[in-house]
Amino acid sequence: MASFAGGKIEAYAGPAELGAPDDLEAVIVEFVHGARQSLDIAIQELDSEPIAQAVLDARFRGVSVRMVLEQDYLLTAKVPKIVVREGEDEAAARRRVQWSDEPGARSLEANRRILAALLRCGVDVKADYNPAIFHQKFIVRDFREKATPTSAILSGSANFTGTDCHRNLNHVVIFHDVSVCREYAGEFERIRAGRFGRGEHGKVPAAYNVGGVPVKVLFAPDHAPELEIMKQMLKARRQVDFAIFTFAGSSGIDDAMIALAEAGRTVSGAMDPGQGAQKWAATHDLDRARIEIFFPKRAPGFGKLHHKLMVIDDSVVIAGSFNYTAPANNYNDENIFVLGSPYPDLPRREGGPRDAEACAALAGFFRQEIRRIQGAGERFTA
Repeated sequence: MASFAGGKIEAYAGPAELGAPDDLEAVIVEFVHGARQSLDIAIQELDSEPIAQAVLDARFRGVSVRMVLEQDYLLTAKVPKIVVREGEDEAAARRRVQWSDEPGARSLEANRRILAALLRCGVDVKADYNPAIFHQKFIVRDFREKATPTSAILSGSANFTGTDCHRNLNHVVIFHDVSVCREYAGEFERIRAGRFGRGEHGKVPAAYNVGGVPVKVLFAPDHAPELEIMKQMLKARRQVDFAIFTFAGSSGIDDAMIALAEAGRTVSGAMDPGQGAQKWAATHDLDRARIEIFFPKRAPGFGKLHHKLMVIDDSVVIAGSFNYTAPANNYNDENIFVLGSPYPDLPRREGGPRDAEACAALAGFFRQEIRRIQGAGERFTA
């Protein structure tokens, strides 16, 4: 664990199996174990039995648990075909197929099994109504209307799956702060009420001071995270480092990176090899601008680079669930959090006063992980 801002911010990068410092599954389980009153969970996908077990155990401790899941990860990959076997009629074959587990590598049977257990144990579970993608990944702990000593919020790039926790490169951040909890608690209430997509996120995002670190939380699509990321990038004086799963040319972030590189800033990043090699990816334009891009090497145990992470100079970190694509910005339910500021005289309304050392420590932690991924990877060349 890396602790910052007087213990008010915890940052984790995983998985340990791929050389990162942390076991994200254990982090999430421990966070859930810390609940005393309530858990409000918004997650795209849940197939990790240890995390599901922690949620079930919390419910049996008397913790009130509410959850919203992406329904696409509960549906069958394909409707089963009826194949009549020797000795059975068509009706018997139909019943056998309808009630049997879904076979194959793409089966979401584990997700549905966990859903059944959650419902059976009294967890309030809802599926999203967003016709685009419900991409949230956060837990609000022990905060409903008012704060308690154990109030906290966990968010990041990791889904609550075995793959994301043990095969995909991801991050998780925990905030022990009432104001940040309130932002995510409000988002959860909107989601739970079935209010998804544009027009649901209310006021302009505020900035809060969390142990000397300015923190701003934004929700897509209303808060236009892409614009916020570009605004933060334009404050760079020396360097921008990033690690991103999906980076499309439809985003304006690549244009901002190219402009920074032309202005003499050092820009480099790591991208998922499967996504980054696509024709629509920003990789090719970035490479032409002499921006160094690295792909993790394909190897046993490696799934994807799933981060959505940027570090600007020694002062700003941008993290969360948001990929650099037009759909993420315009349609999906997403969140990002901006940690830090380059300005020493930041007013209180913008999250000041800033502790430069605390901001630099956070930036250093995540830059070290990005550099580690780059160092173990291969340089992209068109």
